[in-house]
Amino acid sequence: MADPNDDVELPQATVVAPRRSRLSIVWIIPVLAVLVGVGIAVQRIRAEGPTITIVFRAAEGIEAGKTFIKYRDVIIGQVKTVQFTEDYQNVEVTAKISKRAAGLMVEDAQFWVVRPTISLSGVSGLNTLLSGNYIGFQAGTSTVEDTDFVGLDKAPFVAGRLGHEYTLKTDDLGSLAVGSPVHYRHLPVGQVVGFDLTPDGKSVEIQVFVSAPYDNFVSLGTRFWRVSGIGVSVDANGLDIRTESLASLLVGGLSFDAPPFLHDTTVATSDAVFQLYNDRATAMKARDAMTRTYVLRFNESLRGLAVGAPVTYLGVQIGEVVDIGFDFEAARPNIAPRVTITFYPERLLVFADAGQQARVEQTLKSDDRRRNAFLQRLIDDRGLRAQLRTGSLLTGQLYVAFDYFPKAPKAKMVLNGSVPELPVVPSGLVDLEAKLASILDKIDKLPLDQIAAELRKDLASLDETLTGANSLIRRVDTELVPTLKDDLVALRGAIGSMERTLKNADATLLGPDAPVQQELRDALNEFTRAARSMRVFLDYLERHPESPIRGKLEDKSVAK
Repeated sequence: MADPNDDVELPQATVVAPRRSRLSIVWIIPVLAVLVGVGIAVQRIRAEGPTITIVFRAAEGIEAGKTFIKYRDVIIGQVKTVQFTEDYQNVEVTAKISKRAAGLMVEDAQFWVVRPTISLSGVSGLNTLLSGNYIGFQAGTSTVEDTDFVGLDKAPFVAGRLGHEYTLKTDDLGSLAVGSPVHYRHLPVGQVVGFDLTPDGKSVEIQVFVSAPYDNFVSLGTRFWRVSGIGVSVDANGLDIRTESLASLLVGGLSFDAPPFLHDTTVATSDAVFQLYNDRATAMKARDAMTRTYVLRFNESLRGLAVGAPVTYLGVQIGEVVDIGFDFEAARPNIAPRVTITFYPERLLVFADAGQQARVEQTLKSDDRRRNAFLQRLIDDRGLRAQLRTGSLLTGQLYVAFDYFPKAPKAKMVLNGSVPELPVVPSGLVDLEAKLASILDKIDKLPLDQIAAELRKDLASLDETLTGANSLIRRVDTELVPTLKDDLVALRGAIGSMERTLKNADATLLGPDAPVQQELRDALNEFTRAARSMRVFLDYLERHPESPIRGKLEDKSVAK
């Protein structure tokens, strides 16, 4: 059976190619995301600032992602990586710096690790006990940008502080160290921040920092000197004791001030160089424009005489000892002590009046021939000599004194050497020793044996005389004294009988008008004369107990 639909024509399908769009909307979102990401990356890169590298000797306390870089306690960067250098001798730290701090990254900028530190100069870095170590930063003064730096082992003292740094020159470092205090009128105003040898190795350069505003007191004429906790100086003037701070006692210290005779108040800059003196007295001493050098040769011990000892003229200091040594005299031969002194003629000008000032100054500033002739006249006419004297009995320190000795032997200046030699006289102690030695020598020359023999003879003769005197005294005591005692007893009896008779006569016979009264008066007068004679005899006997034996001595005055 045939299908009716077999004769129906069906429509044919037409294949149409699809239209393709140039940009699909599906890609808009990824493209926008990429653009936003690139913009964010560029903005972030621009906001992060530069990446720097810092080379340290060790990475103690430095951790990647945790350690910050601070400038004046403000975070300006953070450590990203910590690794060894190619030679494994140091540690290279890579850090990101903030955009605002990018201008600080110049070639003279300084980096160091801040740790808690306790020293004699103080305590620092205590905030790291809680926050951990961080890298400190000190801005430089250069205008050249840089990204590679070498870290410091220690923090610079001047970091973040206002003031000036100065250089001091000295022969040796002494007890000074980094951190030793610097004082101004006993106030701590700075510290020693470094030191190093000079290129020739003959001296030491010390860098000191003086904080503001005390750096305004450091002028071109300022003098620096060493100080310690207890300063003791012994010289010809005696014992001097000075005290400073405890820190100076332990690590030494420095002090500075301007001499009163200097009026230059120009403030010193950071490149100023000063001389470092050993003590205040030397630092504050006025510098003499004119100096003359002379040599003294003492034939005695120089123990107690030191370099720097004063040289005086009539008690006023006019110079100082600059050298003590020996000279070999080939003619004798002999090794003689030599003392070299420096004389400051200007110190004599202040003692001249206005009329003599010009003449004295002309004489002192004249040529060597005229000046030496002037000194020779003082030596010849006035006896000018140099002498060692004791400045202090406590210390035994000596000094050189010029004075006039009119009785000194004649002497001349020695001008055949490079330095004139002035005459000297022995010190007072040496002169005393010489006189004592002379006295002892004279005593030693005395005939002591002969003198002793004569003394023995005189003593023997004196002994014989004393023996005779004792014998005479015994004879007087045994022969004369008993007789005198009997006479005195009889005399007392007669006086007693006379008194009784007088009493009876006064009672019975004597009356106001009786003739017996006159006779009694006569008898009393005779008795008085007899008593007076007896008293004279006794006095004579007392003075001359030998008269009963030798008789009465002839009165020479009467005989003449």
